[in-house]
Amino acid sequence: MPDRMSQPSRAVIFFCKVNGIDYEEIKVHISKGQHLTPEFAEINPMKQLPAIADGRFKLFESHAILIYLACAFPGVADHWYPADVFKRSKIHSVLDWHHSNLRRGAAPYVFNTTIAPILGRPLNPQVAAEAEIILSSSLSKLESFWLKGNGRFLLGGNQPSIADLSLVCELMQLEVLDEKDRTRLLGPHKKVQQWIENTRNATSPHFDEVHRVIMLAKERQQHQRLKAAKNEGGSNMKRPLVSRM
Repeated sequence: MPDRMSQPSRAVIFFCKVNGIDYEEIKVHISKGQHLTPEFAEINPMKQLPAIADGRFKLFESHAILIYLACAFPGVADHWYPADVFKRSKIHSVLDWHHSNLRRGAAPYVFNTTIAPILGRPLNPQVAAEAEIILSSSLSKLESFWLKGNGRFLLGGNQPSIADLSLVCELMQLEVLDEKDRTRLLGPHKKVQQWIENTRNATSPHFDEVHRVIMLAKERQQHQRLKAAKNEGGSNMKRPLVSRM
């Protein structure tokens, strides 16, 4: 049960598509509060996305779902969630770090600079400023630690894991930001940018399909910014000139 504007939901959908796992996507729109209904609470009492039901088995929390899917469905390649306990533990360390760091920066920053008005909520510059500090620090650690070495993916791997999908979906929400803000945040991190492209190439065509909702939101935001800029320019032109003679 996803809303594709939800970063964790996209990661689950992404994994299913890449691995050919059949599923029924039941859309739950966060903007309409559908995740707060009693019906959804039967699937996830925490009333958050994503959540799945596999027969009578119900599960929520995206990382738990990704691990379950990697283990429960035959044909999933080992590199997504390796049988090797050492490699598997490293993936867990990335996933735990993600929710304690990168997500704590990216999600509130995007929400409080861009998304909030769409949901009828006010922007909160203070929260955005605090989130930007966490986001910038997380991007630096992603660049210097999780992507260190010559591998194309997290932890120096040459093939993506569930951690790559989870983290890349987090960062793709930065696409909806004003271009100058996105460039300011991601520009200094060349390894991060290359890793995003590596993940896109390794999972084509599913990467672009899953993130189409983000790119459409980006187009809408760009249109609104252009419209606002034109309106502001027009109002400035209409201001009366004050003579200093």
